[in-house]
Amino acid sequence: MLTPPAAPAWFRYAADSGPRVGIARPHDDAVELLDAGDFDPIVELGRGGMRADDLARLAEGATRLATTPRFLVPQPAPSKILCLGKNFAAHAAEFGHEVPDEPLFFTKLVDSLRPHGEPIVLPHWIDTRIDHEIELAVLLGFDGPPRKYVTLEDALDLVAGYSIFNDVTARRMQGDDRGAQKPWLRCKSFDTFGPCGPWVAPADAIDIRDAKIELRVNDELRQSSTLSLMVVGIAEAIAYLSRHTSLRSGDLLAMGTPEGVGPLQDGDLVIGTIDGLGTLANTVVRETPV
Repeated sequence: MLTPPAAPAWFRYAADSGPRVGIARPHDDAVELLDAGDFDPIVELGRGGMRADDLARLAEGATRLATTPRFLVPQPAPSKILCLGKNFAAHAAEFGHEVPDEPLFFTKLVDSLRPHGEPIVLPHWIDTRIDHEIELAVLLGFDGPPRKYVTLEDALDLVAGYSIFNDVTARRMQGDDRGAQKPWLRCKSFDTFGPCGPWVAPADAIDIRDAKIELRVNDELRQSSTLSLMVVGIAEAIAYLSRHTSLRSGDLLAMGTPEGVGPLQDGDLVIGTIDGLGTLANTVVRETPV
């Protein structure tokens, strides 16, 4: 299942020669997939990202892919994945919580990342609830050294692009750890618990502020909201996070999930959409014990 981005966007895919980069271009309500040649988006992130006009020019004359490729995670090795918790008031309320007085953030380990089209794997030894959480992914990209103490006015200059993220969570484990005053790390960071992609839309290609964000499991609509309902906006989150840690080009920021989170089961098809960013789809499988 492929839904086109609103404007040309880039993606990574597997080829016989190794990882390659492509361009996804909307075409007659479908998506045209092009090989991007020697374009390296990770290098471009360190130069300040890729602008929409640059990507559109790169697409001109690019070779069209003959078949739909196997997608890879857009950013395979961020220095960190920073995630906001309880950033939609209705999501906080569905668990009986209030919105925090200041932004609440946590991390996911890099090995949690999973591309579009690849399965979310439920650990064989966990028999309690594991939830989906659809979120906006913000990919940072800027030239120069890591940034600290970023001002609110300058924060959006660090954003290279946007994608879709699913913050899969072992819910019972999270509750147990919270009750024991332990961090959330393990419940969030199992391998495959961070699907992301498939496209990265350049930040200047899309107005993300009021975009609709939804998630379906099989044919059931579970989550539906708009990004305008985020408690902490993108600029505010970047400025706040930069007070606590150095932000590096290539870092991923997940902006929190709306209400409607729910359990995943073996065999489910999880489909997350954000207007303008296409669709992130993953099946769910139960791990086979070794």
